[in-house]
Parts: sequence; structure tokens; C-alpha cells
Amino acid sequence: MRHTSLLILRISVGLLMVIWGIDKLANVQHALAVSDGFYLGLFSHPAVLVAFGALQTFLGLSVIVGYARKVLYSPLLVITGATMLGVWRSILDPWGWVLEGSNVLFFPSVIIFAASLVLWAFQDDDTRAIDHRRRRWT
Repeated sequence: MRHTSLLILRISVGLLMVIWGIDKLANVQHALAVSDGFYLGLFSHPAVLVAFGALQTFLGLSVIVGYARKVLYSPLLVITGATMLGVWRSILDPWGWVLEGSNVLFFPSVIIFAASLVLWAFQDDDTRAIDHRRRRWT
């Protein structure tokens, strides 16, 4: 059950990265609006967002199949952590009772970050990844 659970978690988080990446590639205006609205415009240049979309799509596909996890889980944590920080109001006050600009639909960002932490922490137990190596007893 543990191996299947990690596989399902890896596929679902990877798919989210693919969807976010393709959205940046297919709808740069939306990506610009997100960058301006949640990340202080730090990435608000079409070429930067297209490159980031391509890298994010690659990251998502790699996570799905379990490729280079020791290297690629770090950027996964950075992206999901930055997303969580970008919507911090929605995590602290999901219904906007105190903080303006909250949206209950963004609350799952903390769950996605937690899922990424679980993937990173238990990658040795994820035996259904293509980069998994069986331990040999000598």
C-alpha cells in the first residue's frame, strides 16, 4: 500500500506541475496576471514565463515517472513552497474574514507543499519510480 500511495501522490503532484507549466506556455497573459497578482511581478516577462513553463512541464513529467528525484525534488519544493507563500493570505484566512484578497480555493497550496515534502522525505520507499535502485546485499 505504501508504494502505491507514493506512486499516486507522485503522479498527482507531477500532473499539477504539468498543468501549471502548460498553462504558462498556452496562456502567457494568464501567467503574467498570476505573476503580477501573487509574486509582485518578479517573473512578469513573457520569455521568462514561457521558459519557466517549459521547465515546469519537464519537472512535472519527470516527477510523474520518478526520474532524477534526488535532484528534481528540490526545485519541486521551491515551486510548491513559493506558491504556498504567494497565497499566504488564503492559508491563514481562507474565507477572507480578516485578510483581504483571500480565496478558499487557494488553501490546498499548503497541502500540495506538504505532499511535495512527503515525496522528498520518503523517496527511498518509492520503489515504483524509474530511478529506484534495489539495494543489493553482499
